Parts: sequence; structure tokens; C-alpha cells
Amino acid sequence: MVTHAYRFALDPTPRQARALRSHAGAARFAWNWGLAACRDRYSGEGKWWSGAELHRLWNTVKKTDPALAWWGENSKCVYQEAFRDLERALREFVRFRKGLRKGGRLGFPRFKKRGRCRDSFRFGSGVMRCAGRTVTLPRLGTIATHESTRKLARRLENGTARILSATVSRTAHRWFVSFTVQVDRHVPERHVRPGSAVGVDLGVATLLTAVDDRGGVTEIAGPKALRAGLRKLQRLSKAHSRTQHGSANRAKAVRRLARHHARVADIRSDALHKATTHLAARYETVVVEDLNVTGMLANRRLARAVSDQGFGAARRMLEYKTRWNGGRLVVADRWFPSSKTCSGCGGRKPSLFLSERTYRCEACGLVLGRDVNAAINLRDLAASGAESQNACGGDVRPGPAGRPPAKQEPGTAPRVDQTGTAAAQATAVPCGRCSHPPHADDGKALVKPAV
Repeated sequence: MVTHAYRFALDPTPRQARALRSHAGAARFAWNWGLAACRDRYSGEGKWWSGAELHRLWNTVKKTDPALAWWGENSKCVYQEAFRDLERALREFVRFRKGLRKGGRLGFPRFKKRGRCRDSFRFGSGVMRCAGRTVTLPRLGTIATHESTRKLARRLENGTARILSATVSRTAHRWFVSFTVQVDRHVPERHVRPGSAVGVDLGVATLLTAVDDRGGVTEIAGPKALRAGLRKLQRLSKAHSRTQHGSANRAKAVRRLARHHARVADIRSDALHKATTHLAARYETVVVEDLNVTGMLANRRLARAVSDQGFGAARRMLEYKTRWNGGRLVVADRWFPSSKTCSGCGGRKPSLFLSERTYRCEACGLVLGRDVNAAINLRDLAASGAESQNACGGDVRPGPAGRPPAKQEPGTAPRVDQTGTAAAQATAVPCGRCSHPPHADDGKALVKPAV
């Protein structure tokens, strides 16, 4: 059993649209009400309420406070799920403060304001089903959709799927419903093409460059939707900034700007889904790089181009799509010098500028495209015993000199004075998992935009 998400665009009537806005407002009010209660209790007792405690407190207060007489207009699940979201946010904040949570800085939960936050609410129970071009939700009834829901409906009819929850959200001018479904999905034991492998190099100029085990080269140019629509984005942003706060023209400008942003995101997502589906279905082993996207975005000259390609989304898609097709995803170490290493002789250049789009080896005379050369090195990494996505290896970053990371997987350096098998073509080149810290030109820089 695996968990899938099915997302459909809604086509509500004006009355249903008002009900959707009412439910979103109720979820926002419940969040703010619970956050205020947690802050009041923390100031006096040094702890806050849990989600279940907030729900019990809400059931008591809503019946006695005349100002809350409107609560019955919306589903009770909206308030309950908002309290659960608040509890989760507080828990993650505590984990971040203790250093137990990965990722960027996480602040204390803040109050939500209408028009400044995402309109969203969730149903955790009740009647949730779909049929044809309609979906049925608690208290909202049957709502038409812009597309057919037959794919999910057939699974529900056959008993191979079960809806766990439904999240309704608004993006730009359109409402969406996302069903979290537990699906009995058949995952093949082996890929349809066993033994096939491909190295994938993500870049700014080209979305991805792939070289397979037969030497075939595939280059997929990204749509660069943000770059293509940048002039329109600037025009809409300027028109929005010139409107008066609270006016009807400002509301229209906000809607036009939001629709443009949504279109850019949809174009990018569509291109990434098509590219990753093709790779996962065609090759058993897919090798990608462990890019530091956060570090890349710190480069103000390349941040827009990196964001326009969607490197992080591409890797996330490959993770589950390779698993669904019976394949595996191999992630090269962040310090593996795929761009600087010659795919012919294994020699490595001490430095390679981003403007050098052609790799020229002074030792063997190889002249090859920079991205193609990097993709070949990544492809060969799969046959050298490199770690996969689920391997339990040592720390990603090199440790102190003379101390190799613990729990190394096969293919890594067993001792300080030896290199591992991850760089089979370049035995004199550290593989990125060895113990010595690389210097400024060793491996991949933290802010390297593409290889």
C-alpha cells in the first residue's frame, strides 16, 4: 500500500464558491483562535495546548460565546484539522530549536490574515467520493470538476483505494481539491529493462542532459517559463503597485498577477513530470547529483535561472517514480567532481569556469560537451558501487582530516590513504566520500549552479 495524491480543479457554482470561502475563513479563524490560546497558556504555565485539547476547549467555548454562533455553518472537520496543523507547527518549531529538524530556519507560528495567506482547509472524515466529473465533500455536497475523476473513481469502485483526507485550496482564481489516497499499487520486482542505467546532469542552459549505458545522449531543454513570461510579470507587478490599497482595481490586479504566477508554475511542473516519467520508465538505474539548491539560490546572478528549472522538484519526482517502476535512484556525493573529471582518461582539472561549456582534456585530447561529459561520469558511477538513495552512509560533508565518516557503504574509502570505488575511472581522484577535506577547487562548490 502506498499513499498517492489526486488533485482536481473544481468548477463550483457561485453559492458553492461562497461556501468554500466560508470554510477557508473558518479554518483561518480556528488557527488564530488556537494560537492565541496557546500563547496565553504558555505565558502563564510555560506550555501550550495540544490539538486534541484545543478541540475540546473549542467545543466548550463555541456553545457559550454568542460571538461564535456562526460556527455551525461550516464542517466541524475544518476546525479540528486546523488545530492539528497548529500542533504540528508548534512541534516542528520545538524540533528546530533543539536541532532535530533539517532544513532552513523555522520561526514560531504566526497569525493568519485574510488576503495574506493561502486559502485552504481539510476534511479528515465524512462523505468523500468522486464520480464522473464531480466530487462530493462533507457539508459542501457535490461539486463539478474541470476534468474527469474516472481514474480515482475506478480504484474506489474496485476496492484498491481508500480516501484518507481531502484538502481544498485556492490557487489564483481556481479552487482545487487534493485527495490523499491509500492505494494498493503493484510495484514490479524488476524493471522492464533490467541492467539499463543513465546519468542525468541538471543544468541551467539545458534542463537535463542524460547519457545511457548504450551511449545515447538525450537533451531536454526546459521551458524556462519564468524567463519567457518575465516581461509580462514586470508589467503586471508595476500595474499592481500603482493601484490604491483596498480598491477594486487592486483586487483585479492581484488576480491577474496570481494567474500569471500559477501559469508559470504549471508549465514548469508539466515539463518536469514529462521528463522524469520518461527517465524512470526507460531506465532501471538513474544517477543524479546531490545539488545544494539552497546554496545555488544564494548566488544573486543565477538564482532566477536555477529557480526557473526546478532542480529540487526533479529529484523528488525521480525518487518515487523510479521506485514505482521497479528501479532505483543513485545520488552522487555532493563533492563528486563530475564536471571536472575527464570521462575518457579519468584526469581532473583543478578548476572549470561555468562559462566553459566544452570540456577539453589536455591529457588525452578529449573534446566533449560539458554537460555530456558530466552525465557520462554520473552514469559510470552506478557501476562503481556508489550509494543509492536509501543507502546508509556516512556524513555528506567531509569530516576532519584523518577521520573517515562512520557507516560507510560499499564503494567508499576504507582508509584515509585510499580512494573508494565510486570514481572507478579516476583512481587518483577522491570520490567525495573520503576523509580529507577538499580545497576550494575540489569537487563541487556549494554555490555551483550546474554541472
